[in-house]
Amino acid sequence: MILANDRGLTLLAARGDQDAFGELVRRHQSAVFNVAYRMLGNRRDAEDAAQETFIRAYRSFSTYDTGRPLRPWLKRIAVNVCLNHIGRSRPLLSLDDGLPPPPEPSPGPEAQTVNRERDARIRDEILSLPPRYRAVIELRHFQELSYAEIAEALDRPLSDVKSDLFRARKMLAQKLKDLKASKP
Repeated sequence: MILANDRGLTLLAARGDQDAFGELVRRHQSAVFNVAYRMLGNRRDAEDAAQETFIRAYRSFSTYDTGRPLRPWLKRIAVNVCLNHIGRSRPLLSLDDGLPPPPEPSPGPEAQTVNRERDARIRDEILSLPPRYRAVIELRHFQELSYAEIAEALDRPLSDVKSDLFRARKMLAQKLKDLKASKP
């Protein structure tokens, strides 16, 4: 199936075309998984949340406004699925599912260990934030959405998004102040 845009695929998927739906999943699965992983903190829960996101999207294509971009809509569904999951249970953090350290010019083993430990600590602190703050941090800093896009994705006023992001950053800074102090 060769269709250039998400709109056409969405219209076909809304009519039950499994190939169109499969192509949409293929195009957007990484973005949806990344949102879920950063919100939930472990691979298994993120995979489940991503799958649930696409199931909900498939069921809701009939109400989707095809004049709008698909990716922010899918991310909004993913955030809501994750918030529901967080509300049901406290996620377990697996350090085996760690994010790779940021690239450095030829980091040695010691620098790699320090980077992994720092990243794990930051990830732990993000996961300890209340879900609404975790969501805005994820969407702004990891998904690089604008404030307006975050407000749309979360279906909240722009002023609330800005306020939550400010508070989330302040909480993270407080929790991570020892990392800044120990930097050479």
